[in-house]
Amino acid sequence: MSDLLLYQVDGGIAWLTLNRPEKRNALNGALVAALKEGFARAADDPGVRVVALGGAGQDFCSGADLAELERISELGAKENLDDARSLGALFRQMREHPNPIVGIIRGRALAGGCGLASACDLVLATDKAEFGYPEVYLGFVPALVMTVLRRKMGEGQAFELVAQGDRFGADEARRLGLVNRIWPSEDFDAGVDEYLGRLAKKPASAVRLTKSLLYELDGLDFDSGLDRAAEVNVEARMTDECRAGVRRFLDKSTG
Repeated sequence: MSDLLLYQVDGGIAWLTLNRPEKRNALNGALVAALKEGFARAADDPGVRVVALGGAGQDFCSGADLAELERISELGAKENLDDARSLGALFRQMREHPNPIVGIIRGRALAGGCGLASACDLVLATDKAEFGYPEVYLGFVPALVMTVLRRKMGEGQAFELVAQGDRFGADEARRLGLVNRIWPSEDFDAGVDEYLGRLAKKPASAVRLTKSLLYELDGLDFDSGLDRAAEVNVEARMTDECRAGVRRFLDKSTG
């Protein structure tokens, strides 16, 4: 694993930490590649039930490394398309990952960093966290991020965030549906540990089926969605974890 991304597994939780604190964990090609490797490693580890994604230092991620972006922008269309598609592949990998990916947000999550947080399945933040998609100020469009935003909120909200480019706090991010839980900075570590620990103790097969079905439904009409949901229902019933859970409930209710 690259030094740009720290990787550790503890108690069924794979901790991935962006490790460019001197650059506020700005995304470059090497860090995106390391993230792909880290997510793949977590997916292949049967002992991993939850993936936690955070940043070293004071901030989660400040967005794209502008020095690298400037260099690539001066190349041809193919090189720029390949670079953009690389980030798109990362977002796709996160969406298709078997385990829930939880963003752990301290400090700033801006531009591509806010997009990376938005691509997580769940987001936990301190009350002092700061979010935003300020690319418009650079004459840039956060096009890949909009694919995620459009699925997390209404069109008007998504357009305003991207077109105005304003920064906003954790409370507003939660109101918009980008953040799930907020804690004061002094209580953040304890809150995160408790939240992740509870999630990691849930039956892994049920959590994984829930995530995959949730995103599958995005591209299905109502009838097709019901058909696929019925299939997942059957898959869940036939898992060892479900059978054991039903048996424990019956034994308790009749004991």
